[in-house]
Amino acid sequence: MIKLRDYQKQAVENLCLKLNTSLKSSDNEIVVFQAPTGSGKTMMVAETLKEIVEDREDDKKFSFIWVSVRMLHEQSKDKLEAYFEDDRLIECSYFEDLEDRKIRENEILFINWHSINKKDINIFVKENEQDNNLNSIVKNTKEEGREIILIIDESHHTANSEKSKELIATISPKITLEVSATPNLREGADEMEKVRLSDVKAEEMIKSEIAVNPEFLNVEIKSQSSDELVIGQALKKREELAKMYERQGSKVNPLVLIQLPDKKGELTDKKEEITKILEKFKITIKNGKLAIWLSEDKSDTLPNIERNDNEVEVLIFKQAIALGWDCPRASILVIFRESKSFQFTIQTIGRIMRMPELKYYLKEPELNKGYIFTNLANINITEDYARDYITIYEAKRDEKIYSKVALPSVFLKRQRERTRLSGEFIKIFQEVAREYKLKDKIKSSPSKIVSPIIADGKIENIDKVGEIESKGKIEIKLNNLELQNRFDRFIFQNCSPYAPSDSSDRMKNALYKFLEVNFGIKKYSPAAQKVVLGKENIQPLVDVVNLAKERYKAEVVEKLNEVRERVDVPEWEVPIVVNYNSHYKKEAYQKSAMKPFYTSKPSEPEKLFSDMLEDDKKVVWWFKNGESEVKYFAVPYKDENGVDRAFYVDFIFKLKDGTIGLFDTKSGMTAKDAGSRAEGLQRYIKAQNKRGKKVWGGIAIYENGSWRYNDSEKYEYNPNNLSSWEILELDK
Repeated sequence: MIKLRDYQKQAVENLCLKLNTSLKSSDNEIVVFQAPTGSGKTMMVAETLKEIVEDREDDKKFSFIWVSVRMLHEQSKDKLEAYFEDDRLIECSYFEDLEDRKIRENEILFINWHSINKKDINIFVKENEQDNNLNSIVKNTKEEGREIILIIDESHHTANSEKSKELIATISPKITLEVSATPNLREGADEMEKVRLSDVKAEEMIKSEIAVNPEFLNVEIKSQSSDELVIGQALKKREELAKMYERQGSKVNPLVLIQLPDKKGELTDKKEEITKILEKFKITIKNGKLAIWLSEDKSDTLPNIERNDNEVEVLIFKQAIALGWDCPRASILVIFRESKSFQFTIQTIGRIMRMPELKYYLKEPELNKGYIFTNLANINITEDYARDYITIYEAKRDEKIYSKVALPSVFLKRQRERTRLSGEFIKIFQEVAREYKLKDKIKSSPSKIVSPIIADGKIENIDKVGEIESKGKIEIKLNNLELQNRFDRFIFQNCSPYAPSDSSDRMKNALYKFLEVNFGIKKYSPAAQKVVLGKENIQPLVDVVNLAKERYKAEVVEKLNEVRERVDVPEWEVPIVVNYNSHYKKEAYQKSAMKPFYTSKPSEPEKLFSDMLEDDKKVVWWFKNGESEVKYFAVPYKDENGVDRAFYVDFIFKLKDGTIGLFDTKSGMTAKDAGSRAEGLQRYIKAQNKRGKKVWGGIAIYENGSWRYNDSEKYEYNPNNLSSWEILELDK
C-alpha cells in the first residue's frame, strides 16, 4: 500500500471535510483541488474517494465519472486500480465495461475528454448504439438513487472552463471535483483545497528549483548554431549530473528531454536536424542512448525508459505525446524557438520536476534542480506557480575580487512546520479523553443552544456609560448555518497556539471521532456540533483539548526536533553560481561577490547596510546571504527551548586586512528577539578566532544616522539604553 506523505494526508483530510460539506448542501456544488505537478494529485484523490465511500452516511450511495484529456484517463485508471487493489472498495471501468448501461455503486467510469463529441457534448460516441450515450448512462445511474461525483482531471487542458461547465450541466453531478495545478473553475467554486508548493518541496518530492540556461554568460559560441549550442550545453550538464549521482552511490541515469516545436510542416526536418546533432555526441538509437516518441515514429528503445537505471540518455518527443507522462529521472528539458511566442507554465516544467528517489542530495545540491536549455530570446511565464519556480537570472561569483574564507557552516535539514496540528493529534485526543473519562462528563442531549437577543431596550441618556436598560431578552434557536458558524468559532479559538487555518480540520476530526465512537453521533452532523457547544459540555471538552495539545507538543513537536538531520560543511565558500526567479531585480553593486547582484524587496536595514559596505574603502567584497539551503552560510545555536537551530546571518564580507565580517541587520522588535542567535554567533566567532581565523561580527542596527553593533557574549537590547552597543567602524 502506498504511504502518503504528511502534506498529502492533510490535503485528504481537508478535502474529505469539504466534500462532505458539499454533500449536505441542497445544491449541486463545485469543489476545486489545486495541487502542484508532481505532488501526487491522483493518489490524494484516490484516498479521498476511498474515505468518502467508507465514511458515507447510511442513505448515501455514490457513482463516479472521471474525465481526463488525451490518454491520461488510462494512466489514472491504472493508478487507481493499483491503489484500490487490496480492498477492492472501488471498481474502475471504461465505457465498454459498464453493465446495463449504468455506473454501479462505488464504480468509476473513466472517460477520455476527446471521446466526447466536440459539437454536441451531450453525446458520448459509441458506434452503432444510439441509446448508449452519456446522457442515458447518467439517467440510469441516478434512477437507482446514487449520487454522481464528477472528477475533471487536469482540467486546465480542457480548452476552456466553458467546456467544463457544459459537461457539468450535462451530467448535473452532486459534486464536481476539479483537479489541477491551475484550475479553471476557481471563481465559481463552493469549496477549495490547495496544496502549497513549499510543502511538496519540504517532503523532497519535487525539485527545489528549475534553472534556465545556467552558466550561459561565458559560453564560447564559435560557429555553432543556436540549436547546437543548447543541445551541447544540455548534454554537458547531463554528464555532470551523471557523475554526481555516481558519487552519491545512486544508479539514476539522468535523462534529457528534447521537445520538438509543434509545427507539423517542419516536424520531420527538425527531427532529422536534431538527430544529426546528437550523432556528433555519439548518441543514437543504434547504441541505445537515444529514444524517439512521436505519433508517427516510436523507437525500439522506448520500453522501460522510465526506469531510473535505463541506458537511454536522450528522448525526443512532441508536447502532445508527453502530457501526463511520468519519468522522475528526467532532469533536463530542451525547448527550441517557435514562430509563436512560447509560454512557460507549470505543465511545461512538470516533466522535470519530480525527484527520482524522492529525496534531496545534500552533498550534491545541483541534483535537486531541474534544468531547461532553450534558444528562446524571451520567456513569458503565465502562472504564479511557474513564476516562483523557474529561475531565469544567474549571478556568478566574481573571482577577480573574491578570496576564500573556508568557514565551517551548518545545515539543518528542514522538518515539518511546528505551528500546526498533524493527524497525530486526533489519536492523542482519543487517548487523553479515555484517561480523563470524558465520556462520563459529556451529556449527549445538552440544553438547547440559543442566541439571546435584547428586547424592548431603551436609552435615556446617551452620555451615560453602562448596560442599556431593557425589559428582557428573547432566545432564538440557532439554524444550521448559525450553528456551524458558532462551532467553527469554537474550533478556531481552541487551536491556539497552533495556526487555526492549518489545524482546525484536525481539531474538528478529533471531536467528531470522539462523539462517533462513544455516542454513535454521525461525523459532521448538526447533532455533533450541538453536543460540543452545549453549555454543560464546553468546559470538559476544552480541558481535554488543552491536555491533548500539551501531550502533542511533548510527543510530536519535540520529537521532530530530536530527529533533525545536521549536515556540517567544514569549509564553506560563497556559492559559485546562484539562480534567481523573476521576482528578483538587478542592482549595480561593484563589491558584491556575486555579479550581477540580484535582490527581492530587501528590508530598509539590509539596503542601508549594502550601501555602507559598497562605499567603504576597506571592504574587498561582500555577500548577501540566503537561507534554508546548504549552499548558504549558517552558524549553529540553541533557541530558548534548547533546540538546535541554524542562524543565517545577513552579510558576510572581507576586509583588506583579511578580517571576515559576519553581521545580521535588525530593527525594532527583530532586534529585541535576537538574543539566542546573537549569543550563538558570538560563540562561533570566539571558536573560530581560537583556531587562528580573523572573524568579527554581531547584530547591527541603524539608529539616528549611525550603524551600531552588539558583540557581547550576553546579548541585550534596550532602545532607550544602547550603552552596550558600539559604533560600527570597519577598521576594527
